[in-house]
Amino acid sequence: MNTTAAVANQSTPSNKPQKQTAKEVIAANIQSLIEQLEQGHSEALSTYLTAMGKFHNYSFGNILEIARQKPDATRVAGLYAWNQLGRKVKKGERGIRILAPVIGVRRTKDEESEKDTQTQNQAVLVGFRAAYVFDVSQTEGKDLPEFSGRVSGSAGEYRDRLVDFVIAQGIALEFKESIAPALGMSYGGKIALLPGQSSAEEFSTLVHELAHEMLHKAERRTATTKTLRETEAEAVAFVVGKTIGLETGRASADYIHLYNGNAALLTESLEVIQKTSAVILAAIENSAEGAAEEPALTRAS
Repeated sequence: MNTTAAVANQSTPSNKPQKQTAKEVIAANIQSLIEQLEQGHSEALSTYLTAMGKFHNYSFGNILEIARQKPDATRVAGLYAWNQLGRKVKKGERGIRILAPVIGVRRTKDEESEKDTQTQNQAVLVGFRAAYVFDVSQTEGKDLPEFSGRVSGSAGEYRDRLVDFVIAQGIALEFKESIAPALGMSYGGKIALLPGQSSAEEFSTLVHELAHEMLHKAERRTATTKTLRETEAEAVAFVVGKTIGLETGRASADYIHLYNGNAALLTESLEVIQKTSAVILAAIENSAEGAAEEPALTRAS
């Protein structure tokens, strides 16, 4: 692998176990976000939510790490992945630290393995270690293929894909004038949209109502407030809309009122927003996208 000594020195992961666990890293990033919100810096939330869309194939903890270390990152990959794409990291660039799982093998006793061959030498998660990725802006070389289907101000074919996904979930979709002035309504197994919305408005509204269907029609509904549920749904719409190129404005500054300093509540809320957004995005984006997605080595931390 042709990389400079400076890059190699900065990007080679340590073989020593990391002192911080994945949970501790997440907790530190959440606390940092709380402090920024309490100081009135609501753009910090927009940065985290935008990162959720850009890097939805990454784990929640690693999304927080990328957003904290390089808020303007748009596409990240490891040294090997960039080299495979015909690009190399520029001299002197510092890697973005993420957590990669360390996989070990659990060996079973002979008598146990004879009974069930599927349990022989099972792979198990031992812990995590530091790994490093770089943003495309930190690399040079061969031009990357543009993501297909990117839009600005119009949902385009993503609208039809979203409708197909909604229907595939067994959710009925209808258009009703009678729900005005509401743009959309979720009834538990059915979504109603107000006719006449622009392409961007209709797409965002449908994502918002779909988020309610996915998040707030079971036990989570009784465990959350209406304000929290509405803001979570709006955050999912922000993440998905921003990712496909819609002008979505900035994330709600009122998010600070959702947790009142409760880090556990904020962590839970951001996790469900990230997971729900990732499911929707995976359903509507082209399968050919993401040539420089996170390698299997660094997933699920």
